Amino acid sequence: MIKILIAEDQMMVSGALAALLKLEGDIEVLALTRNGKEALEFVQSNAVDVLITDIEMPIMTGLELAAAISEKQLACKLIVLTTFARSGYLRRALACGVRGYMLKDAPAEELAKAIRTVHAGGRAIAPELALESWSGQQDPLSERERQVLRLAGTGSSGAEIAKIMHLSEGTVRNYLSEAISKLNAKNRVEAFRLARDQGWL
Repeated sequence: MIKILIAEDQMMVSGALAALLKLEGDIEVLALTRNGKEALEFVQSNAVDVLITDIEMPIMTGLELAAAISEKQLACKLIVLTTFARSGYLRRALACGVRGYMLKDAPAEELAKAIRTVHAGGRAIAPELALESWSGQQDPLSERERQVLRLAGTGSSGAEIAKIMHLSEGTVRNYLSEAISKLNAKNRVEAFRLARDQGWL
């Protein structure tokens, strides 16, 4: 049996996914988690073969989860299942060691096939995204610039960002200034929008 964990903050979606996958004779859904932090804790204490994760989740995103699993060298393989068909997300996911990247509007049998492929050591990338990932614009942001810009986009002030990230306000201003410059944006709001639309956040 292929042991699966699902990380998805919308419980109706995760419940439907679990119900569909339970129809497959060789797949066992171990648990449903609501964010990357819960998923990481589960993977660290349970034998999980394949983790299916959304990207945008509270507390810890799917890409942050993928990076943490890669950094900790945990054995489970990852498949991102998302509505976001953005080349920037795909490139970041692959850089974090994600083995599969599927869109939520794909047929259920495609997801089951992807799980088997990834479990066997292969890759499963939605074909419409594979081509775009090579032709899309490269992500110019550093990880720190991305974190600061993401917080700025939620309306946090420089002082609030500094407190959250344990940085000085001057350092936060520098990161924001660099991000705005790299994206050729007029201000932090436009920089956030441009980066978000490219899938760089």
